[in-house]
Amino acid sequence: MATEERKQQYIDDMVAKRGYVLDYHKVLTKNDFDFMRAANDLIEVAYLNERVLDRKTKELIFVATLTAMRASKNHIESHVRVALEAGATAEEVLQAIEIVLPEAGVVAFQAGLEAWQTVVGAEGIEPTSKTSGES
Repeated sequence: MATEERKQQYIDDMVAKRGYVLDYHKVLTKNDFDFMRAANDLIEVAYLNERVLDRKTKELIFVATLTAMRASKNHIESHVRVALEAGATAEEVLQAIEIVLPEAGVVAFQAGLEAWQTVVGAEGIEPTSKTSGES
């Protein structure tokens, strides 16, 4: 059985490697350490280890995939941030989100766009005329 110190070191190492941790990482590390380690081993091979795809490319794929899957806004935001840190431009991340629209639809696209907007601080432009439902 892992000690609390070992669990703390493990979650801290995850932050160092990924640049983030999600709530489920925290809960599983504390409550089912063996499962978390096994799940993380797969993630390390597929996601963290650089093989043919570099980290930037993987992050752009993650952003698009999470958007299509309608992941939580903060989950998408975490990968937008890491994509930017890995060298992606705001425009590249936006285009990764935009590619989702034809296949996954507007609802999924909007969630990804809102996450991107929050991270990069993008603003919209308001119409000067009233829209339906406004008085």
